[in-house]
Amino acid sequence: MNTDLHFREAKREDLPDIVRLLSEDSLGSQRETNFSPLPQSYYAAFDTIAHDPNNELVVVESSGEVIGTLQLTFIPYVTYRGSWRALVEGVRVDRRFRSRGIGEKLISWAIERSKQRGCRMVQLTSNKKRAAAIRFYKKLGFVPSHEGLKLLIRSDEATEPNQSSQTGSTSGPA
Repeated sequence: MNTDLHFREAKREDLPDIVRLLSEDSLGSQRETNFSPLPQSYYAAFDTIAHDPNNELVVVESSGEVIGTLQLTFIPYVTYRGSWRALVEGVRVDRRFRSRGIGEKLISWAIERSKQRGCRMVQLTSNKKRAAAIRFYKKLGFVPSHEGLKLLIRSDEATEPNQSSQTGSTSGPA
């Protein structure tokens, strides 16, 4: 099974599989919309990622089937003498293929890709409710060196930016 894994940048036609993977767990099922046709917001996000040289949406295939995904974002920093970091997000392996070493190979691939891009470090966050995922990342050498904080600034279901944010206005939404 693991011998035929193929890692590649995602294509637009992979989106239904990616969203399916993102929605397969208890947290993702609450925030993703996995039905056909997919909401246009997923395609808009994909197009933005695909055209950004510092973002890569990656899939892993086995026998032509998408069975895993992650997103890598490469971020320049002034700290560490102006080095780059890689941020890993949205790591998922199809539930039918878990506990077979695919997640480890996916993260190892992401680390190697980050090295190719000249990154000094790879960082990620995992929801505290995902205890097994946190154990997994620790086993791979990631250390909980920082306390991560997040602020949800939009609670509505809309995903399109409002006009004022696109034009630079500070007057707020219309």
